[in-house]
Amino acid sequence: MAQPGRPAAEQTRAILAQVDSLLKKAGTDKSRIVSAQIWLADMADFAAMNEVWDGWVAPGHAPARATGESKLATPDYKVEIIVTAVL
Repeated sequence: MAQPGRPAAEQTRAILAQVDSLLKKAGTDKSRIVSAQIWLADMADFAAMNEVWDGWVAPGHAPARATGESKLATPDYKVEIIVTAVL
């Protein structure tokens, strides 16, 4: 789960750690992600999120990605990420 109230970069790191864990449980990994949707509560956080994303994504396996701004589930959330991966 994202860390409510934390800066966007910290929330992004926490979310991506969850993604790694869920992909492992499903028998796959981040190199098999085919698409990602990233929602930011404020596009001013794009650079911070993107720096963490770029450091995490598997080299040579960057998925198609869309990033947009949206009101999220709670004001404490700055980032939400949805990924689709294959086995």
